[in-house]
Amino acid sequence: MKIHIKSGRLIDPRHGVDAQRDVYIAAGKIVAIGEAPAGFSANRVIDAAGRVVCPGLVDLAVRLREPGYEYLATLETEMRAAIAGGVTSLACPPDTDPPLDEPGLVEMLKFSARNLNQAHLYPVGALTAGLKGKNLTEMAELRDAGCVAFSQAEAPFADTQVLMNALQYAATFGIPVWLRAQDPALARHGVAHEGEVATRLGLPAIPVMAETVALSTILLIARETGARIHIARISSAEAVAMVRDAKARGLPVTCDIGVHHLHLSEMDIGYFDPNCNLTPPLRSQRDRDALRGGLADGSIDALCSDHTPVDEDAKQLPFSEAEPGATGVELLLPLTLKWAAEEKRPLAAAIERITVKPAAILGIDAGHLGVGASADVCIFDPGCDWRIEPSALFSLGKNTPFSGYEMRGRVTHTLVSGNLVYEKKSN
Repeated sequence: MKIHIKSGRLIDPRHGVDAQRDVYIAAGKIVAIGEAPAGFSANRVIDAAGRVVCPGLVDLAVRLREPGYEYLATLETEMRAAIAGGVTSLACPPDTDPPLDEPGLVEMLKFSARNLNQAHLYPVGALTAGLKGKNLTEMAELRDAGCVAFSQAEAPFADTQVLMNALQYAATFGIPVWLRAQDPALARHGVAHEGEVATRLGLPAIPVMAETVALSTILLIARETGARIHIARISSAEAVAMVRDAKARGLPVTCDIGVHHLHLSEMDIGYFDPNCNLTPPLRSQRDRDALRGGLADGSIDALCSDHTPVDEDAKQLPFSEAEPGATGVELLLPLTLKWAAEEKRPLAAAIERITVKPAAILGIDAGHLGVGASADVCIFDPGCDWRIEPSALFSLGKNTPFSGYEMRGRVTHTLVSGNLVYEKKSN
């Protein structure tokens, strides 16, 4: 299939391009930018006038719910949601049932994803057997099976010695480790940020210290072992400052935040809205502003959707009993554009946080549109105004705190390896 994307505004942060350029695709690759190659004859022409053509989005946290939680969502539905959101490469955490702690499970998941012929799937393997925090998995074997990194997801370690052993092993083999900074004892039974709102509503609280104590431990052990660490979903101003300082001292550390935390704070819980029960919890407005600032100055490397489909029965419970999480893979782009507009950030800088930056964390050649690169492309209309209606989302998870919000910017086409896998229907 030969495709000509014409008259679009091409934004490719990795190559510093932000200009009107035509894109030419053949055999799944970008074969030319600007001028057509000699003898090129397109099978399909996509008119992108008035639209932005950018690399396919790269999402660092998309729970596909397979294997084990197919009653919440399926690989097929969530992959469909991903490409509808312009996401062409995604990492899935290991907290499936069973967890991704055996090479056979990883290979099966990748095989199923390939058969769907949609987004590229990059599994994150379990750091310990069964995610029980005690015995390390065979990380080298899991890496050979296709895991790009290793994580405990939300599961705690049995003790700090296990964390130390894990980072020593990972450092020996050059394996990246992704960790959530949350002390399980300090966060125990909590569901909301320790502050005025939790006190007023009588909700069990999680102090910022639960994040900073755990983060301090991780950074100290990372310095001791030399392991390459990625901190997933930080949520507080203090954590941003700690990561910024660690980077200044030369530690090989990166971090991301969930896109929901870029816009919401504890005030959005309102009167016990269970869609705002998230992990980590929505924190103060000061924390939210610090996350925005950290993303702008590069202290925070990337944005992710932290996509967590939850069924309606598990959400329609009292706030403290509702299952945490929110759907987000279809909203990653518009919520990123919303941040850029509100903070007056260049469009290229916003796209960088959801393309080339997360691709670098994953260690994959994606998130750019250089000649010879895989033709993973997102085309979106930056001026399209639309309302978030949960029932219209492709994901089986309809749980979003942004229900009814007005958004600007919507994906119209998604290409994966040169195949047009999503095209928005005309209204």
